[in-house]
This record gives sequence, structure tokens and C-alpha cells, in this order.
Amino acid sequence: MLDYQAVMNWSFDDVRQDYSARDTILYALGLGYGHDPMNADALRFLLEDRLLAVPTFSVVLGGPGPWMADPRTGIDWIRSLHGEQGLRIYKPLPVAGTVIGRNRVTNVIDKGPGKGALLMMERDIIDADTGALLATRTSTSFLRGDGGCGAPAQTQPTPHALPDRAPDLTHSMPTRPEAALIYRLSGDWNPIHADPAKAAKAGFDRPILHGLCTFGMIGRALIATACQHDPARLREMGGRFSAPCFPGETIALDLWDEGGGAFGFQARAVERDLVIFRNGLARVD
Repeated sequence: MLDYQAVMNWSFDDVRQDYSARDTILYALGLGYGHDPMNADALRFLLEDRLLAVPTFSVVLGGPGPWMADPRTGIDWIRSLHGEQGLRIYKPLPVAGTVIGRNRVTNVIDKGPGKGALLMMERDIIDADTGALLATRTSTSFLRGDGGCGAPAQTQPTPHALPDRAPDLTHSMPTRPEAALIYRLSGDWNPIHADPAKAAKAGFDRPILHGLCTFGMIGRALIATACQHDPARLREMGGRFSAPCFPGETIALDLWDEGGGAFGFQARAVERDLVIFRNGLARVD
């Protein structure tokens, strides 16, 4: 069972990570940029003579590794799920360089015995050369085996409510059958995204797409729509995972313009007509 005091006071070393232009390009390929080789907007994230970093690249940098598997946490990490993901962007990520990931646990919410617990974390991404804060990554893990851990009783944060009307815009993107095999090269080696046998043991009939790949593709769609193809305009995005996507499916982003640079959104797996990311909110300049 999760040790509340140990987890809330967990000490993370700063994570220093070097990355190259090649890593930046590989991340973009994992999100499906280049699917249409004639799309000049996509080539900005793929060709070294004009290269920009995809803003969501920050979410895969500076991670602390599988710390929840440390027995001192008490976490039943095998039963943990990626519940929510967010990103706040302060400055464009350099095409290549060194960043420092500064990780911290911000909260634990005990939903009660048999109901699981929520673990909230933040990660600052800092430019190692200048000391500038580039982005802050937020996440919530649903710890299915840790309900009743004794964390103080709290109300779970209310998710963003989408407008009760048809979306103002829907933007669809195909995913390639080998998408997860490309995306894993950006650092997530979990075999349920690559090995059918391991995926089956986890309860899936085939490998699933990484949640952060889905998140990055949502960011790609937001840049193409709410940001009018200008990645520098994306300031914030976040929401809740509700189902996995399978490589080869089409992801459709439903977008609601809520005014003042705020956009509500959800993402669907078109072939199954299933919402895979819900209660989304993005802010753009």
C-alpha cells in the first residue's frame, strides 16, 4: 500500500538530459509528421534547414524513471494507469540542447478502499545553458491498488466541462500501423506498445499507442487548428485519458472555441467512435 509520507516527501534528483536535432526529428516522426510528404507545414518539424521542435516534445524530457516501482513507495505500480496529462509552455524548446527535469509530487488523493488513489506530479523543464523555465509538465496517475492509503480526504479536481453543443471544428489524423514502434524510440520502451504477447498479458488484443503519443498528436492537431499552424501560439493543453488508441486508427480532434484564446477539446478513435481523451482545455496566444 502506498506510503503517503514517503511519497509526498520523495526526493528527486535533477535529471540532466542532452538531446539532438535527430531526437527532435524522431519525436516528430513518431507523431505522424511526414505522413504527407508534400505538406510544407509538417516539414518544419522534420528538415534540419528549417527545424522547429514540436512543443509537446517537452513531455518526454527530464523524466525520473520508474521511481514508483521502488518498494519504499509502497505503490502497487503494476496496477497504475496514466489518468491525466497537461503541459504549460513558457518558451519554445530549442531544437537541440540540454535540459534539466525537476520533478515533484504535488498531491495524493485517496478515493477510499477498493477505489484507488490519485497521484499528482509536476516536472519543470529548464534550459541548462540559460536557466530559463521552458515548460511545466503535469500528470495524474490512477493507482488502482492503493485506495485506502490514508491520504487526507480531499475533493478531486473538477474536469473541464465541454460546451453542450456540436464542436466548432473536427480535425482528423491517420496514425500509421507502425506508429508505436517509431514513437518508442523517444524513450518509452514499455513492451505493451510493441510486443503482441506482452500486450495480451495486459488485456489488449494488440499493442496500444503510447498515451503520450496520443497527447502529442492532439498537440499536433491543436497547432493545425486553434494555433493556425503557428506552434509558438500554443501555451497550455491538458485533459483526461479515457481509452487507449491502437496504431493504425484515425484520431479525430473535436474543438470548441470558448473565447479569449481558450479551446475545449476531445479526441476520438474514429473507427470505434470512442472518446480516448476527454475534458480537454487548451490556451493559445
